[in-house]
Amino acid sequence: MTKQKKVILDILRHTDSHPTADWIYAQARKVLPDISLGTVYRNLGVLKEAGEIMELNYGSTYSRYDGNPENHYHCVCLNCGRIIDLPMPVHYELEKEAANSGCSKILYHRLEFYGLCPDCQQKEEH
Repeated sequence: MTKQKKVILDILRHTDSHPTADWIYAQARKVLPDISLGTVYRNLGVLKEAGEIMELNYGSTYSRYDGNPENHYHCVCLNCGRIIDLPMPVHYELEKEAANSGCSKILYHRLEFYGLCPDCQQKEEH
């Protein structure tokens, strides 16, 4: 494991904010001032392929990264964009149901709930 890859992985493992590559780059520069954005993107790809991190891709917007590579569910705040890990069991029976419904080979599934985070909900109530 290269020094750059270790720094990037440490950053992701010590935050629960599901950051963008740009945020990770800014944090990595505090430790490795000469690191480039290209190096960050390249290492994020390598870490994802190795199963060390999870990429949360939302189509036309930029990806966010999760230091927890185990399958788990998220809540995406429609107001501020925050992504929160949900401490609930993963329902693997959904994969069997999807396979029986026509998707013949399920590799994994990802589930996100969309609503308001606790901070935005509290602001809305006031």
